[in-house]
Amino acid sequence: MTRPPQKWEKPTRQRWHTRTLTWQILLYALLVVLALIYIYPFLVQVATSFKTDAEASTDPVSLIPQTWSLAAYERLFLRSDFPVWFANSAIVTVCVTLGRVFFCSLAGYALARLHFRGRGVVFAGVVAVMAVPTVVLLIPKFLVINQLGMYDSYAGMILPLLVDAAGVFIMKNFFESIPVSVEEQARIDGAGTFRVFWSVVLPMARPALITIIILSFQGSWNELSHFIVSAQSPELTTLTKGVARLASGQLSQGTQYPLKLAAALIMTIPVAVLFFIFQRRIMNASEGAVKE
Repeated sequence: MTRPPQKWEKPTRQRWHTRTLTWQILLYALLVVLALIYIYPFLVQVATSFKTDAEASTDPVSLIPQTWSLAAYERLFLRSDFPVWFANSAIVTVCVTLGRVFFCSLAGYALARLHFRGRGVVFAGVVAVMAVPTVVLLIPKFLVINQLGMYDSYAGMILPLLVDAAGVFIMKNFFESIPVSVEEQARIDGAGTFRVFWSVVLPMARPALITIIILSFQGSWNELSHFIVSAQSPELTTLTKGVARLASGQLSQGTQYPLKLAAALIMTIPVAVLFFIFQRRIMNASEGAVKE
């Protein structure tokens, strides 16, 4: 006489659920450990910026300062050129971000919609530029900036960064995903090419635009090599150049870890805030999609 199958199915299901739950717990535990490993240096940076120089040297990795101090931030904002560095970075970043959004969108739309001779060659050139290391272009960039009389000026710092090959590539691919039929009605109503681009197509490219904004802001805010070859005046020093000098010890005596990490922390905040605000909208292809 055989036993009912139900008596065997219940323990089997229980063991399966128990095993699945065990693997899930182990997976989450592993993820928590990895998250702590990645976030621990940032927490040390925040804690050290509020320490005294002596405590930062004797106990550099502790997360709770024994004596809370704002001396590093007071020196940065009241007794250094840090506000000038921050202002220069803000000016350059805002101008570069707005310029890249506009010009990359124009170039991407032209490559996606306009039919002209040599379009494939131009797009191949854009892709080829993406493959060229930035370091290779530093000397030619310096020579061009110097020859045009833009060296050591805001123009030399901003104009060469206004167009990015990766941004053109992203915008072209996104524009090609938008059906051509959405532009036909505007053309029937008499809208020109730029009006169709500005009033019809560009609002639908919001996910790609947000991606360009984030990448442009982060790239120009963290740019260093271009600013080294485009300007040398102390009045045009950006945060990246100033913090790099602090880290190398050129502008301070001793270790001064709180001062250096406080500057690095302040430099990190704008990019982190921008990313957390727009992270859910990065290349959300479903937003603004139109079906034919």
